[in-house]
Amino acid sequence: MSAKPRRWAGPGFETFGSIFGFIYTFLAGNVLLAVANAPLVLCLALVADPAAAWPFFLALSVTIGPSLAGIFAAFRALNDDGGAVKPVAAFLLGYKRSFAKAALLGVGAVAMLMFLGVDLAVLQNNVQTIPGAALLVPLIVVAAAVTVSLTVTAIAGVVLLPEAKLKSVLKASLYLVAQRWYLSLAMLVLLGIIASAAVMQPVLGIALAPAPLLFVIWSNASYAFHAVLRSA
Repeated sequence: MSAKPRRWAGPGFETFGSIFGFIYTFLAGNVLLAVANAPLVLCLALVADPAAAWPFFLALSVTIGPSLAGIFAAFRALNDDGGAVKPVAAFLLGYKRSFAKAALLGVGAVAMLMFLGVDLAVLQNNVQTIPGAALLVPLIVVAAAVTVSLTVTAIAGVVLLPEAKLKSVLKASLYLVAQRWYLSLAMLVLLGIIASAAVMQPVLGIALAPAPLLFVIWSNASYAFHAVLRSA
């Protein structure tokens, strides 16, 4: 007696719901990021050479911190709710809850990057007259990279651990940035892609690039925090 051939049931409703949840969250996330950083996006679209006015654009980027908290909260909701996710509500709630801490982290990062950027410009313009200028340039670049990695990781920590004190989150983030340096390096590469897309094609780049790449950054940061908490 021959067995009846098994039919392929195909992907179920939950699978399509999960895929839709990701697409919806990414599309809504990109729009919300653009709205939350509207002055920066508008100026990027209007100014032909943003690199020439980098202090101005760096100052405008103070809005990025809270918006990262918002999109990370939407990603957390996506992980919890799947196809039933409401990314707009999750973004706005995360933005509101984490605004104070994320804004403080963002302002601190901008101030530090501004200080390092000015130092780097002075060194490059006086490389022949300042002793050890060639050695200081790589140190400044590394300090800037650590500042960015630490800030983004700390904002992810603020979303993951809303009850924790900012000082504790910063300590844990510094530990993760150093211990899992390869994730920090991957984060910088992804952030570089987002920044390049935003500078070269402000409208199209911001409409397509940020959310999927930020989701990878969020996933890595979330994994790192949970790994530390499990081992604690």
